[in-house]
Amino acid sequence: MKHLLFAAAAASLFSAPAFAALPVGAKAPIFKADAYLGGQPMKFDMAAALKKGPVVIYFFPAAHTSGCNLEAHLFADAIDKFKAEGATVIGVTAGNLDQLAAFSTETEHCSGKFPVAADPTLAIATSYHSTLALRPGWSDRTSYVVAPNDEILLAYSDLKPDQHVAQTLDAVTKWRDAHPR
Repeated sequence: MKHLLFAAAAASLFSAPAFAALPVGAKAPIFKADAYLGGQPMKFDMAAALKKGPVVIYFFPAAHTSGCNLEAHLFADAIDKFKAEGATVIGVTAGNLDQLAAFSTETEHCSGKFPVAADPTLAIATSYHSTLALRPGWSDRTSYVVAPNDEILLAYSDLKPDQHVAQTLDAVTKWRDAHPR
């Protein structure tokens, strides 16, 4: 019984982020970051993106890891739905930064459909309370939807990648319904 309790406690530590995500309604930290889109380096400017509509920021632990591969592919598959709602999608990671250029192009991942930003010092992830507790130096799997007024509309943390797209797209759609063009 002791072993079972210990195993359960250990498992919860592996899935828990270092900090709780920023709350809905809080002001989102605005950032600029070096990123890749379709293998090409670019500068991502969140303030500029917010002028166009909501921004979906999804933090992921590291390029070319199984959950992150799936999550990127799911966002790439849904990108047209986000664009139809006027939203910008950006992936942000602190892990495997040397692989981001390739990751951004590969059809089984981002397919060149949205940028992925490097967060080498964890400054962006830390400002969003999205660092991975048991893997220092890596970002957690947390997704945010930020309204054009810098307000956080959704904060969703789960190491399982399969619901991040549905959660963020739902929040963007609800925001768009309340703010028609």
